[in-house]
Amino acid sequence: MIKNYFSLSFQWPTQEPFLFCVHHLDYYPKGNDQFGPDKKLLLHRNLGQDFELKDGFRMYHGEEVPGFPVHPHRGFETITIVRQGFVDHADSLGASGRYGEGDVQWMTAGAGVQHSEMFPLLHKNQSNTCELFQIWINLPQKSKMVPAHFKMFWSENIPQFKKDNTCVTVIAGQYQNIKSLNPPPDSWASQPENEVVILLVKMKSNEVFKLPATQQFANRTLYFFEGKSLDLNNIKIEANTGLNLESQIDLEIKSNSTDVEFLILQARPIGEPTFQHGPFVMNSKEQIYQTIQDYQRTQFGGWPWPKHDMVHGPDLQRFAQYPNGKVETPGQEHA
Repeated sequence: MIKNYFSLSFQWPTQEPFLFCVHHLDYYPKGNDQFGPDKKLLLHRNLGQDFELKDGFRMYHGEEVPGFPVHPHRGFETITIVRQGFVDHADSLGASGRYGEGDVQWMTAGAGVQHSEMFPLLHKNQSNTCELFQIWINLPQKSKMVPAHFKMFWSENIPQFKKDNTCVTVIAGQYQNIKSLNPPPDSWASQPENEVVILLVKMKSNEVFKLPATQQFANRTLYFFEGKSLDLNNIKIEANTGLNLESQIDLEIKSNSTDVEFLILQARPIGEPTFQHGPFVMNSKEQIYQTIQDYQRTQFGGWPWPKHDMVHGPDLQRFAQYPNGKVETPGQEHA
């Protein structure tokens, strides 16, 4: 039932077709007029490559605002689940947005896109905790070169299953007949037979969560990141533990004396060769070489924004502006 265990730190191991999973949790201080921390807090930090947890936060590749200034992707998808704080998006297609407080952005990089992901400190009079998961899921060979695409899952629209003191947020797939919002059209998750499931589960103490077996073989991983312990099919699991699980066995998870939270990633593997070079994921070394040449030649459309670390002003409003100019706000779903 349990294939193996691993400890959870910053970046979490994944199984195919998932490529990457990271849990960002940063206790940022009050923001300044530039949407970053007081510059006194940035002294003696390795700005631009700041992944060391210091004073409760990291700056990542940001030099003034925390986050990830413009960088390219090709050949896979990113799924960004923001639990606290905000993320400002800008990309080479001319699209932009601000999302947070439970929102999810699902971006298909496809043939290539540049984007920035900044974590603006919008509160000047209080701290700015930022917590998010970013998950990378591969694209099959037939979809590697589809046009780039992104869509927002606003928190107000994301389906949840609630029973007693258990809440299951259904980001992909379905749980107990509760279906997720539609993923991007070229995603591996867009085909139900691939049994892609992404669930965030929150349980009060002494509750039970059940997950049925898959119809066919799939890779299933559970990340237990909040709480003290739980019982998985009568096996005690301590907090901050990940488990790769047999998917064709029913699971029963019981919370013990404390509230618990865990993330589940599940999918049928694509089963194709995978070659990754940083932000590029293709099927062969030759395709990676071609991708690097394409990026050097085209910059995947260039960068239409005045800054590499775009922040969209002090307004707390969440929004998404798509390449066609359409503006969307929470409560709406973009097809």
